[in-house]
Amino acid sequence: MANQQEQPNHWEREALQKLLQVAVKEQQRNRFWRVFFKILTFIYLFLLLFYLFDWIGDSQLRSNSNHTALIDIHGVIGAEDDVVADDVIASLREAYDNHFTKGIILRINSPGGSPVQAGIINDEIRRQKHLHPNIPVYAVVEDICASGGYYIAVAADKIYVDKASIVGSIGVLMDGFGFTGVMQKLGVERRLMTAGENKAMLDAFSPVNTKHKQYVQSVLDEVHQQFINVVKQGRGTRLQDNPEIFSGLFWNGERSVQLGLADGMGSADYVAREVIKQENIVDFTGKEDFANRLAKRIGASMTQTLAKSFEMR
Repeated sequence: MANQQEQPNHWEREALQKLLQVAVKEQQRNRFWRVFFKILTFIYLFLLLFYLFDWIGDSQLRSNSNHTALIDIHGVIGAEDDVVADDVIASLREAYDNHFTKGIILRINSPGGSPVQAGIINDEIRRQKHLHPNIPVYAVVEDICASGGYYIAVAADKIYVDKASIVGSIGVLMDGFGFTGVMQKLGVERRLMTAGENKAMLDAFSPVNTKHKQYVQSVLDEVHQQFINVVKQGRGTRLQDNPEIFSGLFWNGERSVQLGLADGMGSADYVAREVIKQENIVDFTGKEDFANRLAKRIGASMTQTLAKSFEMR
C-alpha cells in the first residue's frame, strides 16, 4: 500500500520538474530574444546616428597631417538648392585656416544657378587667396561647369577639366510662360489691379509690354556684363579674343583649354598628386545641418516651391 502511494508521488514530482524545466527554458528563451532585439535596436540607432551626423569618415579626424583640401561644389547653385554660398564659404575658411592644408581643390559639377550665390562664393575665394597667398586653389571640372558654376571656377588660380567636360555658357537668362492665347480661347478675362505702373511686370496672364521687355533686357545685359567682367578678371590674358566666349555657348573640355577658359586636363587626384604635390586628400565639403539632413533622409521635409526665373544657366 505504501509502495502504491509512493509511485504517484514520484510521477507527480517528475511531471512538476519537467514543467519547471520547460518554464525555465521558455523564460531563458524569452530573455535571450529580448536582449537580442535590444542589442539589435541599439546597433541600428547607433549606425543611424553615424549616418545622420556623418561621423564615419569625418575629415577632422584625418586633417592633422599635410594634405590637399577638397571642397565639392555639386548641383544647382542657390540659397535653397544644392550649393549654398554660406556652406561653401564655411568650408573654404576651414580649409584655409587648417595649418596642414597645402592646396585647395574645388571639384565642380554644376549647371549654374543664382548669380548672387555664385558671386558671393567668387568674392570669398578671392578674399581668402589674398589672405593666404601661399595656399593655391584650383578648380577641377567633372561633367559640367556652366554659367554660375564657371562664375565660381574663374576665381581659382587654375582650372582643370576632362576632355569631355562641358564648360562655358557665360550668359544670363530669365524665363517664364505666357498664357494669353489660351485664355482667349477659353474665354477667360484677366482682372489685375496694381498700385505702381510696373508692378505687374512680366505677368504671365497679361500681354507682353514692350516697355517692360526693354527694361528687363537692360537688367539682363547689366548682369551679363558683370559676369563677363568677373571672367576677364579671373582669366586675364589667358582668354582668347573671341566674342563667342561670352555669347552663352558652351564647349567640351578640350576646346575650353584652347579658348583659354581652362588651363589643362586633370582630375582631382591628378591635381593633388602632380600640381599641389600633396596626394593625401581631405574632404572639407560642408555638411547639411542635422535638421535638414534628417528631413531629407526620412522623407519628412516639405516640398519647397520657389520662383527661380532669374538664373545663370
